[in-house]
Amino acid sequence: MLTFNEKLAIIETFSELERKDVSLKRVNFQLPNSASDKKNIVYHLHPNGNGFVYAGNLPSYQTDDKGMVNIRDFSADELKKLIKESIESLLPVEKTLEEEAIIGNQVEERWVDKEKNHLILINENDTWNIYYGLNLEESFDTYGEAEEFLKEEGFRRV
Repeated sequence: MLTFNEKLAIIETFSELERKDVSLKRVNFQLPNSASDKKNIVYHLHPNGNGFVYAGNLPSYQTDDKGMVNIRDFSADELKKLIKESIESLLPVEKTLEEEAIIGNQVEERWVDKEKNHLILINENDTWNIYYGLNLEESFDTYGEAEEFLKEEGFRRV
């Protein structure tokens, strides 16, 4: 198990994060430019080595009901990987002109697979449409059907 100071040293290598000291000598690290209202990436890192990292958008991790993963027994490589993926899942995505033409004022969800292929899910006229670039890939009657399809195809919400 990594010590508090070892975990702290790893976390502090991520320049995107801001340290926030909290009660009982615990430390949070926040992502100020998160695209979500979720800002805490590292939550309540404690001097005893316990702490949590947000993985609510990462289906490959077992999370609690707040989307957090306990990092008490993580190795250095596991911790680095989790924090990197967590940050990537919460950073705002720049839209291309083509995407702006499709999305317009609609609310979109972005999905990515392991090969970094990006899909956009949009609700248009009571239909859930999945786009790859400018191309309409699939259409579904419900959000649940679209979400199930994306997960089955190996995509995760960003």
